[in-house]
Amino acid sequence: MTADPSLRTVRAWPFEEAARVADRLAARPKPAGALFETGYGPSGLPHIGTFGEVARTTWVKRAFERMTGLPARLIAFSDDMDGLRKVPDNVPNKAMLTEYLGRSLTAVPDPFGTHDSFGAHNNARLKAFLDAFGFEYEFASSTDYYKGGRFDTALLRMAERHDAVRDVILPTLGPERRATYSPFLPLHPKTGVVMQVPMEAVHPDRDTLVWRDPESGERFETRITGGHCKAQWKADWALRWYALGVDYEMSGKDLIDSVKLSSAICRVLGAEPPVSFTYELFLDDKGQKISKSKGNGLTIDEWLRYAPPESLANFMYQAPQRAKRLYFDVIPRAVDDYVAHLDRLRAAPDPANPAWHIHGGPTNDPGSPLSFAMLLNLASVVNADEPAILWGFIRRYAPEATPESHPLLARLAEYAVAYYRDFVLPQKQHRAPDAGERGALEALLAALRDRAADLEALPAEERARAIQDLVYDAGRREPFLEAGKDGRQGVSRAWFNALYQVLLGQQEGPRFGGFVALYGIAGTIGLIEAALAREDGGDHAP
Repeated sequence: MTADPSLRTVRAWPFEEAARVADRLAARPKPAGALFETGYGPSGLPHIGTFGEVARTTWVKRAFERMTGLPARLIAFSDDMDGLRKVPDNVPNKAMLTEYLGRSLTAVPDPFGTHDSFGAHNNARLKAFLDAFGFEYEFASSTDYYKGGRFDTALLRMAERHDAVRDVILPTLGPERRATYSPFLPLHPKTGVVMQVPMEAVHPDRDTLVWRDPESGERFETRITGGHCKAQWKADWALRWYALGVDYEMSGKDLIDSVKLSSAICRVLGAEPPVSFTYELFLDDKGQKISKSKGNGLTIDEWLRYAPPESLANFMYQAPQRAKRLYFDVIPRAVDDYVAHLDRLRAAPDPANPAWHIHGGPTNDPGSPLSFAMLLNLASVVNADEPAILWGFIRRYAPEATPESHPLLARLAEYAVAYYRDFVLPQKQHRAPDAGERGALEALLAALRDRAADLEALPAEERARAIQDLVYDAGRREPFLEAGKDGRQGVSRAWFNALYQVLLGQQEGPRFGGFVALYGIAGTIGLIEAALAREDGGDHAP
């Protein structure tokens, strides 16, 4: 790949991060490329955070390759040699798993009965998960790396620097834990349990650790290498960076302290830690941190039930160092943000555009001539229970669009029906207009009746703009007059809120002129007539 140094000037965070990696490699005489890493704890299934971390790292990796012309690799590392600390809630055969607590995940039988171990099962789920999104990565198993000798040299180096590594960690521990801490976790030769015990002696020269079983008092001398022990969490992270030569890894805000300590240990071992990037965590609709145990978040399966994966990628791309609320109500906006970015990318291949990173460069994807918000409102008005109902209106608005020519639009129509059914329909309530709203609606009704023929003759986009002008004209009256910054009278948001609440039965909606152009003038006239026939200002079911 040809290098493009001009990409350093692009104001987009993946290029800013890529430049940091490029600067790191510039100190090397002949840099061969960069190694990017993401980590995965296979005691649970892949989740929306896993997607976010791999997607974001992928964008930095691609930006690095484009900027430098150097190759880059992405390792998805599974900590499958960790001990099983507790039995997950979402697995079968829980009683069986309790017998294996403390053993490496790859030494625990698979409760699902489909793989050689619980770790292998979850690793397979991870790989299927990443493959489904088309990520390019190399899978790495902690068990394979420890047992296969990939970490042997690094482990012996850590044994040589045992006291210095302890000195990094000890100030962060309480008195009791300080007395027993070692960066090494030997595997019990009889039970297979990953032991967290103090070391009586560390002998790097003869490749052994000396320790005692706290229950039996039996003394063991265990090999350091060959998969007979592993490193504790923070030391393990540093060991990996040192052994593999990792150049870049990102992690959540909750791991800031761990990054600092692991970086210090990596330097103790004799290497510079990777370039790091801290992303903010997700919040629920109440602003509380999302927790898998609480179940207060949005799963990736739930997102993909109502929106395309590109919209989730777009959500992950935006401001990763700012906390974002992740719940169902954010989905429509995320979809339309992606559609808008895609339209702009098709017109101009700007590498600062999020869609450029999502698609790996310019694209000819035709996108969607209709916003997701517009499709949702159409589904609401026509009570759509299948996409075919929407397509009758879509073809009138955009005759050139078909499911084959505009596959994204076809997917959005399906998602719109699903989202409407599960979220909009249960909340939909029409209300009657009040006196001020009634006058404006009557004015809009008269204008649509008077201009119906010539409006229908206009191309769709011109028709939408002309109808929007009529909507504004109808709202230029009390109680909707509002002084703008320049002192001139404009139309307040209250007029549009009234249109959504009275005509559509919901709190907000898209640009109303565009909706009328899609739904049809005759249909909209019918909506207004029905609204004016309501007698009071109370709420009414549709």
